[in-house]
Amino acid sequence: MDVFSRTFLPAAAEAGVPIPIVSRHLPIFRRCVDADDPTVLVARVLPASQPSGGDFLLLLTHRRLVVTRESRVLHRLQLHLNANLRHLSHVTWSTDVRDSTIEVCATAVDGVRERFQMRVPDAEHVWHLDGLLKQVFTESRLAHRRQNVSLAA
Repeated sequence: MDVFSRTFLPAAAEAGVPIPIVSRHLPIFRRCVDADDPTVLVARVLPASQPSGGDFLLLLTHRRLVVTRESRVLHRLQLHLNANLRHLSHVTWSTDVRDSTIEVCATAVDGVRERFQMRVPDAEHVWHLDGLLKQVFTESRLAHRRQNVSLAA
C-alpha cells in the first residue's frame, strides 16, 4: 500500500467524512496526487462562491491542494481545484472558535481567489487544523524558497 493510501483513509475518518463520499471522490484524488505524497487533511468544505452548489471535499497533502465537487441532483463528480502548493499565492486562513469554523483562502495560478469554509466539531479541532495548515504552508514556502536560492547560486 502506498503512502497516499495509508494516510488518506485515516485523515478522512478523522474528519468524519462518510465512507460512501470518500469512495466516490477517491478516484479523482488518486489521479491528482502522487503515491508518495502523504495526506495531511481531508475535509468537507463550503466554497464562498457557490454556497449551495453541491458537496465539496478538500484534500491537502504536503505538495497539493485538491478540491472536488459532487452535484446535488445528479451526484456527478468534478474536479474543482488541483494545485501544486508552490503555485498558490496569498494563502491565508482564519479561525473562528465560537462558530468552530476555519476559512482557507488562496489565489491559484490563473488569478482566481478561492475561499473555502470548513466546519469542525469543536474548538479543540479548530486549533488542531490550524496547526496542520500552518505546518504545511510554512514548510511548503520554506522549501520553495530554498529551492529557488539553490538554483540561483
